[in-house]
Amino acid sequence: MEFGHPIIYINIAYIKQVLLTLPLPVPKAPFPPLASHDPVPLAPGRGGAILSPPNANGSLSCRPQVNFTVDQIRAIMDKKSNIRNMSVIAHVDHGKSTLTDSLVCKAGIIASARAGETRFTDTRKDEQERCITIKSTAISLYYELSENDLAFIKQCKEGSGFLINLIDSPGHVDFSSEVTAALRVTDGALVVVDCVSGVCVQTETVLRQAIAERIKPVLMMNKMDRALLELQLEPEELYLTFQRIVENVNVIISTYGEGESGPMGNIMIDPVIGTVGFGSGLHGWAFTLKQFAEMYVAKFASKGEKTKLNPADRAKKVEDMMKKLWGDKYFDPSTGKFSKTATNAEGKKLPRTFSQLILDPIFKIFDAIMNFKKEETAKLIEKLDIKLDTEDKEKEGKPLLKAVMRRWLPAGDALLQMITIHLPSPVTAQKYRCELLYEGPPDDEAALGVKSCDPKGPLVMYISKMVPTSDKGRFYAFGRVFSGIVSTGQKVRIMGPNYTPGKKEDLYLKPIQRTILMMGRYVEPIEDVPCGNIVGLVGVDQFLVKTGTITTFEHAHNMRVMKFSVSPVVRVAVEAKNPADLPKLVEGLKRLAKSDPMVQCIIEESGEHIIAGAGELHLEICLKDLEEDHACIPLKKSDPVVSYRETVSEESSQLCLSKSPNKHNRLFMKARPFPDGLAEDIDKGDVSSRQELKQRARYLAEKYEWDVAEARKIWCFGPDGTGPNILVDVTKGVQYLNEIKDSVVAGFQWATKEGVLCEENLRGARFDIHDVTLHADAIHRGGGQIIPTARRVLYASALTAQPRLMEPIYLVEIQCPEQVVGGIYGVLNRKRGHVFEESQVAGTPMFVVKAYLPVNESFGFTADLRSNTGGQAFPQCVFDHWQILPGDPFDSTSRPSQVVGETRKRKGLKEGIPPLDNFLDKL
Repeated sequence: MEFGHPIIYINIAYIKQVLLTLPLPVPKAPFPPLASHDPVPLAPGRGGAILSPPNANGSLSCRPQVNFTVDQIRAIMDKKSNIRNMSVIAHVDHGKSTLTDSLVCKAGIIASARAGETRFTDTRKDEQERCITIKSTAISLYYELSENDLAFIKQCKEGSGFLINLIDSPGHVDFSSEVTAALRVTDGALVVVDCVSGVCVQTETVLRQAIAERIKPVLMMNKMDRALLELQLEPEELYLTFQRIVENVNVIISTYGEGESGPMGNIMIDPVIGTVGFGSGLHGWAFTLKQFAEMYVAKFASKGEKTKLNPADRAKKVEDMMKKLWGDKYFDPSTGKFSKTATNAEGKKLPRTFSQLILDPIFKIFDAIMNFKKEETAKLIEKLDIKLDTEDKEKEGKPLLKAVMRRWLPAGDALLQMITIHLPSPVTAQKYRCELLYEGPPDDEAALGVKSCDPKGPLVMYISKMVPTSDKGRFYAFGRVFSGIVSTGQKVRIMGPNYTPGKKEDLYLKPIQRTILMMGRYVEPIEDVPCGNIVGLVGVDQFLVKTGTITTFEHAHNMRVMKFSVSPVVRVAVEAKNPADLPKLVEGLKRLAKSDPMVQCIIEESGEHIIAGAGELHLEICLKDLEEDHACIPLKKSDPVVSYRETVSEESSQLCLSKSPNKHNRLFMKARPFPDGLAEDIDKGDVSSRQELKQRARYLAEKYEWDVAEARKIWCFGPDGTGPNILVDVTKGVQYLNEIKDSVVAGFQWATKEGVLCEENLRGARFDIHDVTLHADAIHRGGGQIIPTARRVLYASALTAQPRLMEPIYLVEIQCPEQVVGGIYGVLNRKRGHVFEESQVAGTPMFVVKAYLPVNESFGFTADLRSNTGGQAFPQCVFDHWQILPGDPFDSTSRPSQVVGETRKRKGLKEGIPPLDNFLDKL
């Protein structure tokens, strides 16, 4: 902290203990739930001091918290036009949790504790030590808008009280799966950007995810105090910095959004409308142009008009004023008039309105207080009508600055107004989000219920993640009700991600044991929860692994599965130190797979247990959770290994034939590589097995120049029915072909899941079935004959098509001062990385270097980079794409051959790639 105070991290239980031993009157409200699992530094400097020092009269002062009984909260839940579900998203360390603190301090709801029922779960210790958010947490806020502010809301509303369900999500890229889970259940996002470092790679990733889910963004420029105190920017430079960030964010929105003609309309952010906030979360102050426009409207009105305006007219005036406060608008102080030109009649240069009317007062306050100009400070405080209490008046320097700014422009109000006025209610949002969320027909009962957010419709609810409870091994299912009402004891259909309508697989008919309210760290039992709200369920965790759909409608389809922007590419093998603990390890792995939206736990054929995660940090946290919380046994861990993919680089050199074991059936096939970009389209879901046939064929023909007839005869995708490999039937007039389709498809799924080189997944390969000769008798062409044959012929076609290995590549963004850029190049060259972009952040001495780095080389990269740049470079790695590893796996001196050898050895396979003769038969 800037004072050099030691930060003491204290857990809540300890604070309670200390308070009980102090002879102080303790506030009647229970302690406010902290936003997210953040540390509680008991030093000045964290937004909205949760515990401020004792007042003059010795009592502990805590911000007013809204106290509600569960019944009151339940009543607010019915007003679905007044609910806002929103998440806070940003690059790591741009100040999300700090900002969330000031919101919670302003309006956090604590259900007045029914004694003994409220469980206070402990904070995650690792989150405190590392000072980063790891899991996303939900917290509810209640905020009342004044009559004047209500006039700004364009969508329908009921009454003036708003329930805001806020989810604070992690910014670190390794946990971006948590962000995806948070975005699925929300409709709006507060995007936080540090105005010193600007829009970073992770800002772009999370914003892109948000827009893909049709979530409306509003922007908050954080850390303004740094721009003023550290960078000492001039007002005009600061304006240009802001303008550049707004532009950058809008570029991302227009790149990935659907344009103004799309279902959401125009979602570009614009300070003039009031969808951009400025301020400092740490100091607890913020504003949008609306706050200043109101001050000036009141000021100009008090000069002339004496009549009081009604709210609608006032809102109109304020909106007109906001238009004048941003962009190339200028103010002439001599005449008190606004002008569109930068010079007045006498040719004098005019100041920009944003600089003159908004930044100038702020700069004056900073200048007067930080340079200890007592009289000037007193004048300004009086002029701006800021009421300080006696304790604040005695402060000076930064503490006084914080107190003054916080009183003048409280962050909670500015942000909560921005959220309630500009973010959509469930009623508004579900109209345009329904088609993205629901997989079934757009006009069945469930879809109509979701579209209109109808509490009388059938229950449709999506579970986006599991939250561990204090009870070991049990989880709350956390999700959002999109239609109908979910209630305790209700009998529902619990559908996992693999459920297909009409089948029994992955479907359970069970009652819900309890519905609960998730309040940060409290849980409160509640009878029922209507649509548009976020809720936790007890007793569903036994039937779902991570996500799923809960409904009462018999013919309901699933809600669409979440698409993660990162993929689990780093894996570690774990085993129990003591072999007798194996059952505990297996149980622990099951729980781990539940608790993290993205981690994969795999058992290899050799019996090894593999955990796959997004990156080093993600795996480290997963292993720690496994060892301490889920399995509770000492573990042996291998070094991290990277997943590879196998692919083909040319068309097969010959038509491959395999005969079935009884020699009565023959399959002829060839393999060839995908055109560039198709595998990525399949990953994104632009091309998928669920699409309508003709539409998919047209897309492939137009974009990738496929033959339309062939594109209509795609049998399946693989592995797992959705992967980036395709099986195409190009045969002409073969008898009985459809009878063996299931068997060939099964062989294809098997062969694409375990490729021929080293049993890694295949990627980007297209297999064509050219001809099939089958035995006339059905009994001689069953699955036992066809499946292994299909697999052999697929392997043969892959081996004759120049097989290659692909490795995952990170996109690395490194921020550093100019003088250490050289050191970065050195490290990247050693690690097989290559730089493709280098730019200076305008208005700062910082450089941004973007490079591609193979995941395989990324272990220890951060430490290496810091030691070569004197700790001044900060890397962020995001999984970006798969790239062919140069070299031929059959050439024993090449890198791929080495990798294949190591991987085969690790998996306990025979040495060396199997020869072609194993799979290819002669006619």
